Amino acid sequence: MTVIAAILLVIGAGAFLYRILAGPTIPDRVVALDGLLSVVVIGIIVTAANSDSGVGLSTVLLVALVAFVGTIALARFIERRGG
Repeated sequence: MTVIAAILLVIGAGAFLYRILAGPTIPDRVVALDGLLSVVVIGIIVTAANSDSGVGLSTVLLVALVAFVGTIALARFIERRGG
């Protein structure tokens, strides 16, 4: 089951990376970056669940917090820029 989750996460990460590189506008890239960070968080959760380790949970919280703050900062930048 973990292998299936990993394969789906890699496909999702690839799609988000494509949108980051080919996104025609900055908002497209911001949404794709937020999605990619969500995939990273889910990947850490899957790894922690597979290894029965609670160590990954603090990492998940940290990455999710950084992703949230980064998305808010980029949204404010786009708003002030007039986009």
